[in-house]
Amino acid sequence: MKKLVLVFAMFVGLSTFAQEVKVKDITSKNSWLKLGLNAGVPMGDADDFASFALGLDVKGQFLVTPNFGIGLATGYSHLFGKDGADDFGIIPAAGFARYYFQKTGLFIGADLGYGFLMNVENNEGGLYVNPQIGYHNEDWNIFAFYQNTFAENDFDIRVLGIGATYNLRF
Repeated sequence: MKKLVLVFAMFVGLSTFAQEVKVKDITSKNSWLKLGLNAGVPMGDADDFASFALGLDVKGQFLVTPNFGIGLATGYSHLFGKDGADDFGIIPAAGFARYYFQKTGLFIGADLGYGFLMNVENNEGGLYVNPQIGYHNEDWNIFAFYQNTFAENDFDIRVLGIGATYNLRF
């Protein structure tokens, strides 16, 4: 329950900020859609049931300042089962924040929200956290990540991986 309260508080904070942004403020210089792919290796509890993870990232970002962006994130991470275990997946519904040190170069950020589990019995999901560090330019983001879904019944799904997204300007 505490996790759901945290996720709710995050969305209230993002929606409060979003009300302050006027449509005329959104331009191709400060807002874009990020589409990408990621791959990783399962760790922790997930390592017992999965051998590899592939995913799709979809994010909408607004730059609050030239160095700080916020937005919404979703996508799908597919974990391939091993030793007879079924494949399963995660669909995140998250907000995110990123800090860009310069116009081109290093960035850090994190997604925070809820991860909905697919094809997992007796477990709908849980708190989703995805910290990232990487390199960016005007068109691309290349990053390392450590995705963690704190799912119900003390089942944590962790993936360590790399990803890339392409920026589509509005």
